[in-house]
Amino acid sequence: MKIYEMINEDNNTIVGVLLYYEKDKTFLIELDDTLDEWSLPFLFSPLVKKGIYSIGREFSLMWVKERIIPSGRQNISSILKTHKLKQYDEMRLLELSHGRCSQDSLYIKRTDSLPDYVIARRKHNLVDCTAATDNTLLCFFSDGTVKKTALSDLDGVEKIDKVRENQLLFSSCMLGSDGYYITFNDSIDVPSWLLYEKGQPIPLTYEDFLSFANNNIVDTSDSCKILECSRQNLAYMVRQEQLTPQKEGVKGNLYLKKDVLKLRW
Repeated sequence: MKIYEMINEDNNTIVGVLLYYEKDKTFLIELDDTLDEWSLPFLFSPLVKKGIYSIGREFSLMWVKERIIPSGRQNISSILKTHKLKQYDEMRLLELSHGRCSQDSLYIKRTDSLPDYVIARRKHNLVDCTAATDNTLLCFFSDGTVKKTALSDLDGVEKIDKVRENQLLFSSCMLGSDGYYITFNDSIDVPSWLLYEKGQPIPLTYEDFLSFANNNIVDTSDSCKILECSRQNLAYMVRQEQLTPQKEGVKGNLYLKKDVLKLRW
């Protein structure tokens, strides 16, 4: 992760930080919540009015694109060649201009540390999240809190109704960069702070969850050892619906240990 201070040149104040995750090329912005909407980029005014200072990847990328040469510019190939770039790279172009834009007096500067308000907010980032039953999400947060959040409580999220109506889309739930959000099909994002706010606490720890997975999920080889049978015999049991795989794969399946043990009773 790269960290850049967002500095207002007019009064030399830091209005926030831009985070860049190189592997998945994701931008995220954390704004200083002591500032009001008039002291922050105009693009974020609707969010700041609602008390939202952790900016998602869509709006963060929009802010970046406002400050760099657009990819569709007619002479973009010549520009990239001049700057010795093999391909269009938003972050590199932003660095070359120091994030300056004619619309305001902001610029960016590389730093190695996060401000205290970002460190505090990141305690509500996700460690993990999984799609659960009845269109609910089981969320594990950095501060050790575990919450269950219903999709029906996330009506303010754009296109969340599509997730509720499509089980395949719902099951595509995946953790986003640094636990800042979850995403469905890498296109519909839900911020971690909203999941934290809307979720109902449950008496469970992430360690409990992992312990369950480690102790109660077995692969094909382990199942054969428990039942003292061959892979062919195990496959026969599956065909006869005596055993149901929880996850199927080319090299083997995963089963709940309790289901395997039942076949010994």
